[in-house]
Amino acid sequence: MTLAPAAAIAHPHPVKAPTVVRFSTKARPGSIVVRTGEKRLYYVLGRGRALAYVIGVGKAGRSFRGNGVIARKAKWPSWTPTQNMIRREPGKYAKYARGVPGGPNNPLGARALYLYKGGRDTMYRIHGTNDPSSVGRAVSNGCIRLLNEHVKDLYTRVGVGARVYVQ
Repeated sequence: MTLAPAAAIAHPHPVKAPTVVRFSTKARPGSIVVRTGEKRLYYVLGRGRALAYVIGVGKAGRSFRGNGVIARKAKWPSWTPTQNMIRREPGKYAKYARGVPGGPNNPLGARALYLYKGGRDTMYRIHGTNDPSSVGRAVSNGCIRLLNEHVKDLYTRVGVGARVYVQ
């Protein structure tokens, strides 16, 4: 694989495959750095390199910021909208208040990585999506979403306990 500078990755549509890029960070290999403004997630490889993924992020004011830890991982996770989501848009989310089982029609897609902070679930996830058009945009309720095939790849690389830095 050739290395491309992180800033050289254009805002793609269709979304490109994950790419190894030059990436300067103090984060340790195996960590995740999310740059919401770039709509990119970087899986830190070390030696000045990272694997860059295009992501969908939260609408203004709805995104997780700061540091966290991957405390849990799930294949084909179930999903329940948060109380804030139901309160903001009851017509859209109230019908799902009891949850949606995992599978291809689930909004969390094929895999989910659960973000915790201070030992508590933040209710934010890094997950797949059944809506590929949302990747590369600021359209979610705050979670970080990838194409299903990309989140499956990331899922195999990231361990429970991995640090996540969202900027």
